[in-house]
Amino acid sequence: MTWWETFRIALDAIVAHRVRSILTTLGITIGIAAVTLSVGLAQGASSAVTSSMGDLGSNMLTVMGGYYGPVPADGMMMAPTEQVPLTVADADALADRSVAPDIAGVAPVINTGFELTAGDKVAGTNAEATTTSWLSVRSRTLASGRFFTDEEYADAAPVVVLGTQVAEQLFGDPFSAVGQMVSANGSSFRVIGVLTGEGSVGGMMGADDMAAIPMTTYRERLAWGDDPVSAIYVQAASVEKLPQAYQETEALLLGRRGVTSPDQGGFMIMAQQSLVDAMAEVTNALTLLLGGIAAISLVVGGIGVMNIMLVSVSERVREIGLRKALGARRRTVLLQFLTEAALLALVGGMFGLLLSGGVAWLITAATQFPIPVSVPTVLMALGVSATIGIIAGVYPASRAARLAPIDALRRE
Repeated sequence: MTWWETFRIALDAIVAHRVRSILTTLGITIGIAAVTLSVGLAQGASSAVTSSMGDLGSNMLTVMGGYYGPVPADGMMMAPTEQVPLTVADADALADRSVAPDIAGVAPVINTGFELTAGDKVAGTNAEATTTSWLSVRSRTLASGRFFTDEEYADAAPVVVLGTQVAEQLFGDPFSAVGQMVSANGSSFRVIGVLTGEGSVGGMMGADDMAAIPMTTYRERLAWGDDPVSAIYVQAASVEKLPQAYQETEALLLGRRGVTSPDQGGFMIMAQQSLVDAMAEVTNALTLLLGGIAAISLVVGGIGVMNIMLVSVSERVREIGLRKALGARRRTVLLQFLTEAALLALVGGMFGLLLSGGVAWLITAATQFPIPVSVPTVLMALGVSATIGIIAGVYPASRAARLAPIDALRRE
């Protein structure tokens, strides 16, 4: 018997019991859909976070203020005895190439948030009050207009650079925003530039949902007090120079504070690549966890296939006996039922892929969170479903192959 004949007989057996076959494939369908969506969710989260962190650059260090020591063994938070905030002077010291030759650029920022209004339009922003070096240090570009100048920074000029999303919310077309006036907390600002779009993570605050203003302007017009610097972005001269830039940053800040350990210095330094690597480990673990949970559905589906194949063997005992009496070998009968089980599971896998693709599209359309269903994932899903079908069909097929022709023909 040829492979095509084996396939045709298996397909005829499945079509002959349509309702039973559909119900049997439901377990595989749900299992494959769950596994595919789990993998897609993890891959989407990993890609979105990696892309978001990549906005800062792989040669970027971020110095964060507000860390005053390790968490004690009892798990209680350690209250600082003396707060040592980051300052613009710290950033200026780091920018001195004679002291830190492996640091290419420095940008202190105050992270804040406020609502911008233009006429009857309102947009909430994740704002950064910073210096003129921010654009180059953050490796950002402008879609239109310009960034604020040293003179505007010194004069605390009422100017603002908008992210693409904020410009769209306020003016519809980002390219028409330059030169327009916006208001925040009773102060008016002139839009002088719009940043090139970078995308956001799942619709949350991101690189496009922001505004950049001079730090001097923020402290004069918007701050409730002399807000400390939230972070200092430090750009290494190259990716290869990142370890040296890290050491220079740590040594300089420790020296300025007169301490020997970052635990005592009121700051911590984060390398962007380290965060990306850590997030990759988390998403990989999440993929395994979600995939493991979803795989339970596949096991249940496999049991369903095995059960229905046992029923099929019982119903076709006389057919099996007749075929063996006419010369069919055990191998031929075994292959026939394995093919039928694999085909049954493969059909369920295909329906599962269609279901997962539809759900992924709906989630992406509703939340803007990307859930990729890649070619490797599709191939994996089809391979897994066929493998489950074969494994589930081994026992029923073996029973069918072992039937003696005379015993099979004797049964009613």
